[in-house]
Amino acid sequence: MSKVVSHSFFTEFDINLFKGGKHFRLYNKLGSHLTEVDGVKGTYFAVWAPSAKSVSVIGDFNYWTAGEHELNVRWDSSGIWEGFIPGVDKGTKYKYKIHSNNNDIWTEKADPFARFCEQPPQTASLVWEDNHKWKDDTWMDTREAKNGLDRPYSVYEVHLGSWKKKNGWESLSYLELAEQLADYVEEMGFTHVEFMPVMEYPYDPSWGYQITGYFAPTSRFGKPEDFKVLVDALHQRGVGVILDWVPSHFPEDAHGLGFFDGSHLYEHPDRRRGYHPDWKSLIFNYGRNEVRAFLISNAIFWLDQYHVDGLRVDAVASMLYLDYSREDGEWEPNMYGNNENLEAMSFLREMNQEVYASFKGIQTIAEESTAFTGVTKPVHYGGLGFGMKWMMGWMHDTLEFFKKDPIHRSYDLNMISFSLTYAFTENFMLPFSHDEVVYGKQSLLYRMPGDEWQRFANLRLLFGYMFTHPGGNLLFMGGEFGQSSEWNFQESLDWHLTQYDFHSGIQEVIKDLNKMYKTNPALYEKQFNPDGFQWIEYNDQENTVISYIRKGNDPKDDLIIVCNFTPVPRENYRLGVPKTSTLKLVFNSDDKKYSGSGMGKKTMKPSKTSWNGYKQSVLMNLPPLGVVVYK
Repeated sequence: MSKVVSHSFFTEFDINLFKGGKHFRLYNKLGSHLTEVDGVKGTYFAVWAPSAKSVSVIGDFNYWTAGEHELNVRWDSSGIWEGFIPGVDKGTKYKYKIHSNNNDIWTEKADPFARFCEQPPQTASLVWEDNHKWKDDTWMDTREAKNGLDRPYSVYEVHLGSWKKKNGWESLSYLELAEQLADYVEEMGFTHVEFMPVMEYPYDPSWGYQITGYFAPTSRFGKPEDFKVLVDALHQRGVGVILDWVPSHFPEDAHGLGFFDGSHLYEHPDRRRGYHPDWKSLIFNYGRNEVRAFLISNAIFWLDQYHVDGLRVDAVASMLYLDYSREDGEWEPNMYGNNENLEAMSFLREMNQEVYASFKGIQTIAEESTAFTGVTKPVHYGGLGFGMKWMMGWMHDTLEFFKKDPIHRSYDLNMISFSLTYAFTENFMLPFSHDEVVYGKQSLLYRMPGDEWQRFANLRLLFGYMFTHPGGNLLFMGGEFGQSSEWNFQESLDWHLTQYDFHSGIQEVIKDLNKMYKTNPALYEKQFNPDGFQWIEYNDQENTVISYIRKGNDPKDDLIIVCNFTPVPRENYRLGVPKTSTLKLVFNSDDKKYSGSGMGKKTMKPSKTSWNGYKQSVLMNLPPLGVVVYK
């Protein structure tokens, strides 16, 4: 048998789909695949390199010698090189040595479709397959009911490498996380975890946002099947899994996608549209059919092969605007003379349409920081088709308000109420993400003013306000126990802090808020619907207090929320209420079990005193820097 045997996984239909940018399962065709030809076991290789003069597979099996195993170019002008190499087995390290027609350039590249990669700083691809037996049938069968927009979304954002360390410095493996992280998330009551990028990346300080192996879970923490065990373990505990996905840019590392076959294959050839000045990285060519097929196939790959429940799409704003982070003269308007990237918009719409059509019960979430309209509107209504969008304006205004000394907050109460003027223009998720606890911004705890008691009371108030504001919510790891230092990707979270009452009190607050969120339909059934929210009082500047009602489908589920943003207790605070029935306390951020003062009434019977536009009212005792929730 010759060194490379002519063999193909592609049909004529596959090639037509690929050329048209409509093949969204390319991972079944391109890349390396263990197979058998004429009774001989080996590996089939296929790679897209239309500018190549020749493509060789180099690896352990041929001492990394170019020309030993040259692939065959297809006759159909698809630019695909392919062939079967006998005897190449699972675990074999390899790359593609590409000789380009473009100025006789040579490149040496990792496989864009590799399922497993060498651990950085090594850069080879590995021939791989696994036979993980999924045990999450119950979750997958009921996911559509659990993962809808009218269900709770309390997301715990995790950086796998720094959540917890062993031996003081070593990150936990996927298998260790499958036990420890899954147990912890279940105990804390989060509905979902969101992993910062798990796809293979070469540079640790990028936190995973500079990807070179789009189809491979990073080998830092174990094998691909080990990551499946982690997803499986979370599903078995009823916890959904969201992955950060980065179709916005990729690094220029020599073994990556950049200048792949001696041409601008994956990146846009115009530097004004193909290079990101902020991140020193390359931008995909969203107008090229084969590139769109690559990216949409990648989104589908994680939903298909890894049972993932959602994708949080990173840096959407940078994709939507041609002038993003560029000065005049550094960008070119589109055909209509404005700054919108029409090709990127088209790509995002097609991606969302395809993933929602292909998988029941999944969601896509846009990290989009501008006022671009229609991010979460359906594509057929002219929107981008995302399920949710991060509410960056709310996050910014809320943190700016909370860092103020309470004596000055009365003048800026509109910073808290303003979000409700646009809260239902999109399906918003409220994020306190990793970006808010790095680069000198300080931890959430240390952004709070006052002495130690006031810092923790403010943080409990912040979380209570967050969980009762319309929308889903997301909290970066460490925030749930009041991490005091900024996040450092090289170090573990400060778990030792949980031995102290104030910190363990924050943990208990998050547990109880998650329980309240999941067991009170008023907080989630209409979280993206203006019918689910009603102000009682949004401008009590004298007391620096706001109050509002959250509503579900059944009026008996309605909740009344009152927030006191000062350290001054408000005794006999009169509040108008819509009903004459007795109010029962559901949550009090000042409860003694959280290390609060314990102020507040368990029950209240309204009197026939008109107030706030209602015919009846109650006299409340509002705790200092506290939020109370009544049903």
